[in-house]
Amino acid sequence: MCGIVGYTGFQDAYDIVINGLRRLEYRGYDSAGIVLEGPDNKLEVEKTKGKVDDLVNISKDLKGKFNIGMGHTRWATHGVPSDRNSHPHLSNNGKIAIVHNGIIENYDTIKTMLTEKGYTFKSETDTEVLVNLIQYFMELNPEIDFPTAVRYALNEVYGAYAITVLHEDYPGVLVVGRLGSPLAIGIGDKEYFIASDASPFVEFTKEAIYLEEGHMATISLENGVDIRTINDNSKIEPEIQQLKLSLEQIEKGGYEHFMLKEIFEQPKSIHDTMRGRLLVEEGVIKMAGIWDHVERFKNANRIIIIACGTSWHAGLIGEYLIEEYARIPVEVEYASEFRYRNPIITDKDVVIAISQSGETADTMAALKLAKEKGAFIYGICNVVDSSIARITDAGSYTHAGPEIGVASTKAFTAQLTILTLIAFKLGKHNGNLGNADFMSLIAELDAIPKRVEEVLSSTHEQIQQIAKDFVSTSNFLYLGRGYNYPAALEGALKLKEISYIHAEGYPAAEMKHGPIALIDENMPIVIIAPKKGHYDKIVSNVQEIKARKGKIIAVVNKGDRQVSEMADYVIEIPETSECFSPIVASVPLQLLAYYIAVYRGANVDQPRNLAKSVTVE
Repeated sequence: MCGIVGYTGFQDAYDIVINGLRRLEYRGYDSAGIVLEGPDNKLEVEKTKGKVDDLVNISKDLKGKFNIGMGHTRWATHGVPSDRNSHPHLSNNGKIAIVHNGIIENYDTIKTMLTEKGYTFKSETDTEVLVNLIQYFMELNPEIDFPTAVRYALNEVYGAYAITVLHEDYPGVLVVGRLGSPLAIGIGDKEYFIASDASPFVEFTKEAIYLEEGHMATISLENGVDIRTINDNSKIEPEIQQLKLSLEQIEKGGYEHFMLKEIFEQPKSIHDTMRGRLLVEEGVIKMAGIWDHVERFKNANRIIIIACGTSWHAGLIGEYLIEEYARIPVEVEYASEFRYRNPIITDKDVVIAISQSGETADTMAALKLAKEKGAFIYGICNVVDSSIARITDAGSYTHAGPEIGVASTKAFTAQLTILTLIAFKLGKHNGNLGNADFMSLIAELDAIPKRVEEVLSSTHEQIQQIAKDFVSTSNFLYLGRGYNYPAALEGALKLKEISYIHAEGYPAAEMKHGPIALIDENMPIVIIAPKKGHYDKIVSNVQEIKARKGKIIAVVNKGDRQVSEMADYVIEIPETSECFSPIVASVPLQLLAYYIAVYRGANVDQPRNLAKSVTVE
């Protein structure tokens, strides 16, 4: 949820940490802080409520003076955003500094014990408890060293964490650890980098170690990287990986916001997701994760899709796809509810987990439960070597590229692309999808990137104009039927995430069972009305809205007449088979949300109270 950056080497640590925090600000941005270790081994700390720019305003005098340090950008869990709750946190003796991502679930018990022993606390955070627990172990047994004290402390806590710790009595040493939250170590030439992902150090090195679950590392220029297991201190040989991330991928590339850039990257991200998998001329879909386990899918009692937020909406569309084309029963569950309702899971079930980051804590917890019950686990995520990728039995990467805008766009359409490939692959294997239909569908799927590109070029300027009319609106209703009901949910989510306008998505047929009471001349209704599917029923819904003077923004196929003549605003998209319409229709809805938010003066890339990678339950 939060972003961690650390550095030791020959460069200016201040610049490295600050620039790294800017790249990780999508992970949290309600406070920020930095700690640097000086030549006299004393720790210099600056932290503040607000964004990284606010931190720079109070800390710029530290620039150019230090070669080792670490920083943090926060998404608040324990304690409101404030200067005192910001990281880094210092131990009572002022010698140990820590930055932390995650939640220490038993912090209150530990805090009570430490308070009874005379420790005091300046913040409301669980993190300050952990740094004082490290001090406690060092005082309890003066024979143990700093890394050992960190290990002892981590063995006493439960929850999720990624941490980086400095101790002024151990100059030049950074100690890091992880459990349920990612941490990468960049290996440079006589320098080391630490970060929640590789983006802060991509221009300095292409070599990285992704710390494994339950591992910690002691890092110094003198001794390199020493990796140990947290539970029993077993030494681990590091696995150095080559980064595929490029600097260009994590920069705006001339766009005003990352979100707009990522909306316009969708033709490429969808194509990249299909590349090497969809071979139209050969008439095959190559997906090793499915093919190697196809009998497990074919013989499954059911498929359970678990996800959160936007990924859950993709899962709903996946349910339509798999049931229609593969004829395998599918259930879609919120990961955050799945774990706690004592679900019935057997070894005959297949569980598909969907997550952009591959680190979503709720989804990870649900997966662990499903794995304990013997279910086969398949992952769909965007980040190579992420936690979900590690725990699953098989899976597919979406290859959407880095998504930095907090509101997901290209990850959503990439997830839909993977789910479509899975449905067609299983349907063909099961014999439920005949060869002629299969060939027709995969040829159309192959053309979807061009359809999305067409939507972007033909609707972009028009949607900017439409958006201006809804800057002061307080509520929106989004309606769709069949495959486009989840697309309506996703459209509503995008609007409320970034513009702070209350928006609801509904199945269009359910409108008359309650939401119709909201409709008057001040209520805008976005209705997804492609020709394929339930068009006649959608027409009836539009007539019901018009009879109550609602303002209609209709997403229709080119050449549409019936709905277009009744709508107040019309956005045209190319005609496709119904199963592809959510991919094509979601793009103008993303643009609509984006421009309404921009015109309202909202911070599109960093909407309030949100963060990109939700690594806490």
